[in-house]
Amino acid sequence: MSSADPSQSKQRFPEISPRAWEHPDEASARAALEAIPGVNILLQNMLGAASDSAFRLIYLASAVRASERQFPQVHRLVNEACDILDAPHVPEVYVAQTPFFNAGTIGIERPFIVLNAAVLDTLTEEELLCTIGHELSHCLSGYTLYKTLLQVLLKLSVAAWQIPLGGVALFPVIAALMEWNRKSELSADRAGLLVVQEPAVSYSRLMKLAGGPQATQMDMNAFFVQAAEYEGAGNPLTRLHKLLNLILVSHPFPVIRLTELQAWVNSGAYAAILAQTFPTREAHGQPVMEQVMSQLKAASETYQDQWETSKETVTNLMTEVFSNLDTWTHQALQGVGSLMDFVPKPGTPPEPTQTAAPTPAHEQSEIFAALEHLRDLQEKGIITAEEFEAQKAKLLSRL
Repeated sequence: MSSADPSQSKQRFPEISPRAWEHPDEASARAALEAIPGVNILLQNMLGAASDSAFRLIYLASAVRASERQFPQVHRLVNEACDILDAPHVPEVYVAQTPFFNAGTIGIERPFIVLNAAVLDTLTEEELLCTIGHELSHCLSGYTLYKTLLQVLLKLSVAAWQIPLGGVALFPVIAALMEWNRKSELSADRAGLLVVQEPAVSYSRLMKLAGGPQATQMDMNAFFVQAAEYEGAGNPLTRLHKLLNLILVSHPFPVIRLTELQAWVNSGAYAAILAQTFPTREAHGQPVMEQVMSQLKAASETYQDQWETSKETVTNLMTEVFSNLDTWTHQALQGVGSLMDFVPKPGTPPEPTQTAAPTPAHEQSEIFAALEHLRDLQEKGIITAEEFEAQKAKLLSRL
């Protein structure tokens, strides 16, 4: 006798709005991001210069597209997740040969999902379904443009480190995008749970995200104790370390995500959605970029309230950073101008060769920080090993 198909016992959510699973901090962080000078200009330039096809071509050339003939399990699970969340369109999914445990959503009008091969090697089928539901929620939210912009700026930041203070000019926007991205991951974790409909599966997925595929070597209860220890560490110095550790991290730490997801389940909101009590797209409208600015005032007020109580938000620090954006941008432009002074003018005889002065200590620190930044980008799969080595050579030549 064949066993019952688990997908047949799962609830479906007709016309469910992404607001049903949106974490309250996501809208707040999005409002703070929109308030930064220059962000809308960057978004407009991206819309004018890029298209979904430009990003899609990269993965058509370097990854494998899931279908009935290629990665059929992934193809089936994507369709199941779309059925549960009543997605208007089924996004393309690509599997990339990357050893890092990660998945992502890329695109502007018709975003697509990328799963690193390590995800398939690490997760059970139900955990994989949870991950696909997580990524599908980014497609449904209408804000994948921000995620795509973040990926582009991270790549640009590699080149920006070659220009004096160039990286500093990009830092405020990248940091704010990182803050919003972290909050959007908390929302997506909720959507992943709505798709798999088993909290233990979502929790084990987060545990594997932290510790890898050897599930027999880990214990869920002990992991929850570990999460409580992190959450309970509350002296001022520890809170500062928590803040600094998060500033340029694209995702919240697994124990933070675990705690946030469990709190949502315990609040009763998850059970209410399972009981078919949720906002619909018809009643609330699908979030689209044209509506973002109209939501700014209300979300900003929410952000101000949460500012005082949130344990993990980097908003306090970012406010000071953002206030200096104009000054830093001016300094960056001055730095570019100084750099151009060293370019020989036509007809100008070369200056006599002089012994190079030792690199100042502060510049050495900047170079080493840039190297660490490059290595982090390589480990996350944002730049290739070849790009890392090329940029590394340029930086070391400045020593």
